[in-house]
Amino acid sequence: MERVKLIAPSILSADFAHLAAEIEAVTTAGADWLHVDVMDGHFVPNLTLGAPVVASLAKVCRIPLDVHLMISHPEKYIADFAKAGATYLTIHIEAATNPRKLIQEIRKLGCRPGITLRPGTPLTAIEPFLDEVDLVLVMTVEPGFGGQSFMVDQVEKIRLLKQWRGQQGLKYLIEVDGGVNDKTVRQCQDADVLVAGNFVFKNDYAKAIATLKAH
Repeated sequence: MERVKLIAPSILSADFAHLAAEIEAVTTAGADWLHVDVMDGHFVPNLTLGAPVVASLAKVCRIPLDVHLMISHPEKYIADFAKAGATYLTIHIEAATNPRKLIQEIRKLGCRPGITLRPGTPLTAIEPFLDEVDLVLVMTVEPGFGGQSFMVDQVEKIRLLKQWRGQQGLKYLIEVDGGVNDKTVRQCQDADVLVAGNFVFKNDYAKAIATLKAH
């Protein structure tokens, strides 16, 4: 089955002084999801936003909120982000002490669970949980900062995830985040969802989104 490529602009690259306008603009320009990077200054060295901001975004956002938790002790906060309006809620395997329980709890809270891993973590770390998630996020940069270069050595993870999905009859979407632009998109043929920050928000939104969808 041919899957439609979904584009999820990352608000980390948006103008935070005008977030409502930015969300409306990228939605009108053809964005399918809105990607929200949550960083705690501990699991990753940067600090971004919390559940109250996500709740504010949800009030003005007409497309799914794709929330990526780059935080320690995610079990303490998933209920807050679910209540705030997250559609997809993705946790890091490195931060979860009991990944399966956490994934199941996310689903019980009404969100679609996702799992992800740092570039240095082998794909086998998340393999036992692929039958329980709706989304698998492949990081093609080190999590924590926007504007990094695409790590080509992570493309094999995307290929393997597609292969495993087909072989095992699984349903998860494959998402790629980090350095996605008009050049690196060619490396992401096997992905279903593309997260793009700078490439969308630093260019003409509609043209950038259309370019990514065309590949």
